[in-house]
Amino acid sequence: MSKQLVVVDSWRIATRHIPRAFAFMGLNRRALRNTAGLSFWKLLGTGSGRTFTMRDADPKQWAILTVWNDPADYAHFAASELMQGWRRIAQTSAHLELEPQSAKGTWAKQEPFIPAEVSRWDGPMAALTRARIKPRWWLSFWRSVPPVSTDLHKTPGLIATVGIGEAPVGLQGTFSVWQNNEAITQFAQRGRAHQAVIARTHRTGWYAEELFGRFKVLAMTGTLGGVDLASNAIHSSQPSQDGDQASE
Repeated sequence: MSKQLVVVDSWRIATRHIPRAFAFMGLNRRALRNTAGLSFWKLLGTGSGRTFTMRDADPKQWAILTVWNDPADYAHFAASELMQGWRRIAQTSAHLELEPQSAKGTWAKQEPFIPAEVSRWDGPMAALTRARIKPRWWLSFWRSVPPVSTDLHKTPGLIATVGIGEAPVGLQGTFSVWQNNEAITQFAQRGRAHQAVIARTHRTGWYAEELFGRFKVLAMTGTLGGVDLASNAIHSSQPSQDGDQASE
């Protein structure tokens, strides 16, 4: 089987285009369901990820995550009317092409990311976490987020991060881009607040569903979370065994 291509496209829009963006989030679903070669997709709102409450939602930033088994299918999709519609209202955009390196858990009862054979990768990495939070644990979850977010933003090697969500509450996640895999591991294994949340998650069972994934960044352009990705786009990919793929 060929390696998966995971693509994150994001757009920042002007205030006057917010109603159109909300319309796209509804209208795009039918087109995505009928797109050839698309094995998984999610339309995503974004936010700062500081609290994962309504107050840090950003109605000017939107994203689509797509998963492809053939890059040629994405090339066709990139020229579609759906994508052109987003480009027409965008002030700035971001485009990231990723290859799954590790994945654990499910998203909408699916396992969307199929990691390729593990090999050494010295370049930028991306991490995606998402969860469906049980309603009775929403308050506890929200109280736990700020210390983790503070640790995240202080971790050396973080390039950019945004909160992602499929709904205003309950379906939350984070997408982050890092200089290398070691930087992600530094946060995942040594961040005190993050470790405390992991321990509490195991005790209480906050999540009805969760997924953690790491990805090689094959290409990245544009601006994400106010960060110019092109200035961080230099990477190398020398295959060899890599034992530093610790799970979150």
